[in-house]
Order: sequence, then C-alpha cells, then structure tokens
Amino acid sequence: MILVFGATGQVGRELSMLDEVACLGRDSADFGDPAALAGLVETTKASAVIIAAAYTAVDKAETDEDTAMAVNATAPGAIARACAARGLPLVHISTDYVFDGAGDAPFAPDHPTGPLGAYGHSKLAGEAAIRAAGGPHAILRTSWVVSAHGNNFVKTMLRLGAERDRLTIVADQVGGPTPARDIAAACVAMARALIRDPAKSGTYHFSGAPDVSWADFAREIFAQSGTECAVVDIPTTDYPTPAARPLNSRLDNSTTADMFGLARPNWRAGLSQILNDLGALK
Repeated sequence: MILVFGATGQVGRELSMLDEVACLGRDSADFGDPAALAGLVETTKASAVIIAAAYTAVDKAETDEDTAMAVNATAPGAIARACAARGLPLVHISTDYVFDGAGDAPFAPDHPTGPLGAYGHSKLAGEAAIRAAGGPHAILRTSWVVSAHGNNFVKTMLRLGAERDRLTIVADQVGGPTPARDIAAACVAMARALIRDPAKSGTYHFSGAPDVSWADFAREIFAQSGTECAVVDIPTTDYPTPAARPLNSRLDNSTTADMFGLARPNWRAGLSQILNDLGALK
C-alpha cells in the first residue's frame, strides 16, 4: 500500500482512483501541523509515501508567502524526515516554477534553479528539505497540470470559449501540458521502483509532449471540443499578473525515461480523455 498526502487536488483525485493507494485529505492530514503529519508516517503500514498536496495559488503566494512556505516546504520536510527515519521511499511533486524560464532549451534536472516568485521559492525550499532528510526519494517536477477536476486551463478555456467568440491568450510562454492522470501513474511507478531500488533516488522531470504555447494549447482545446472561439496571440507583457510566469517551461525528461522507463505522455491524447470525462469531446 502507498500512503498519499493530498486527496482533493488534481493529482490526488487521480491517485485516489488507483489500487493499493490510500489518500489522506485535509480533514485527516493538516499541513499546518507538521508534527501530526510526521506522526501519520510513523504509524503507517504503507511501503511508500507520495506527497500530492501543495499550495498552488501562484499569484496569492506573493502576499501569502508564509502559508506557501508552510505547506510547500515545512510540511513536506516533516514528512520526509519521518519517512527517512523508517526508510520509506517518498515521491514528492514539484514544479517548473523552480526555474527562471530563460532561453528556449528544456531544463535538465540538474540545471541551476532561479524561481521568479514566492510560489517557486516555496517549492524549491520543499525540494531542499526532502533532500536534506536523507531518505530514499524522488522529486518529480512537472508542468501545466490539467484534468477533469478542480480549476485548470482546460476547464477555464471551455467556460470562456462558450461565453465569447474571441479570446486573447499568451503565446510566448511555452511548456508541456501534463494530464494529472499520467502524473499519478508516474508517481506510483516511481514509488514502486524506489521500494525495489532506493539508489534511484533523485530529482526528475515529467511533462507532456510536445511542448506548446498556451495559445496553441487553447486552439487544440477548442478544436477537440468543437468550440467556436478564435484565439488571438498576445505577449506575456499584455497580460500582467501579480506573480511572474516563466516564459520557458520546457523540461528535459530523458533521465526519467532512462531510470524508470516513463516516456513523456502525449497531452493531446490526455486532453481527449479529459474532455470525454467532462462530456465535452466533439
């Protein structure tokens, strides 16, 4: 059995539907109480742990950094230390926001980090806390998570596309949309691999292929859903937000494929599944 922290987020919802997985939600795992989280690990009968819970309000984090740090760094650190004490493998989901988004080459796991905002800083601090714990672990950085659950770009585009005949969408941010269902499956596969071989511990990337801009992603959403809505490309400078977004969110997934046999998921196929789940596939 694999213990999962996080039951209501996009990845957590997908994990909860898998066999041999036990998910803990906010009601039983309070990320504001690190000692209680460690206690859950100390008493679990699970053979591995996955952290799918996170503070993901990127813009709000700019004025609420203490909470972001507590959820994304302090709590995972407590879980990681408890896991390390028992030798339990830990898989932790991180983000492309730990990078500065410079250039146009995919970021390798060992590329120097440089987060642009509070959210990225909090996730980077969480990574450091997990490494410092010294136990078997896999930090899995991903990007542009989408699913039929919660709030995400696909659901926003479907809603706005039904209301308007034209949308302006950022075209100079490029990355890999990643279905939460594929992330969940990858986390379980990595946890099982770490149980067999803790030497596979490290930092890995997992993002959908091919890389695409938000504007072109929107066009594919409308095409697959049969939504009549034109997309007009705009630069990031025309859509200011409280938190800066990385222009380049491309991630190099090669070490993940080499170490775990996990290929980049095809996001177009994943999008079709999501739209089908939502009853929105043309």
